[in-house]
Amino acid sequence: MAIMPESPDDADFAEAIASVESELGTFYRRVRTTWSESAVAVHPSLQPIGYKILSALVQHETAHVGTLGEQLAIDKSVMSRQVRMLEEFELLTVGADPNDGRARILTPTAFAVERVTEVRARNRHRLHAVLRDWTPDELRVFSGLLGRFGAVAEAVNPER
Repeated sequence: MAIMPESPDDADFAEAIASVESELGTFYRRVRTTWSESAVAVHPSLQPIGYKILSALVQHETAHVGTLGEQLAIDKSVMSRQVRMLEEFELLTVGADPNDGRARILTPTAFAVERVTEVRARNRHRLHAVLRDWTPDELRVFSGLLGRFGAVAEAVNPER
């Protein structure tokens, strides 16, 4: 059920929120497409969630399975399946933590680091092409607004 505006300002706010919601939907679809393309560029059978895990792992160089899953807000069972697939695709290795034999440490393979680095460079090139007509001030404002949105969204729904 839609909430009816109580004043003209409320109607203006509701209209602006609807516009933001629409643009976020478009943006989300574009991000999902980019994640899918990035995954396939690394390995033809890699799923987008697997790319997300691998990309974060490449950034961290090594990580505990549980810690990485928590940081990425990925369910343990999904994380476990994806780690198995990434290992099968020879994109990461799984080893025991020397300080805690029960914990598993993930390390990306050299091939994975190379492929993810190439994909990131391609994506960065695309972003440059999309934003090339923006001024540095516009980019800073956009970045600031995205950061503000993300921080508030995290505060409103911290378990995600």
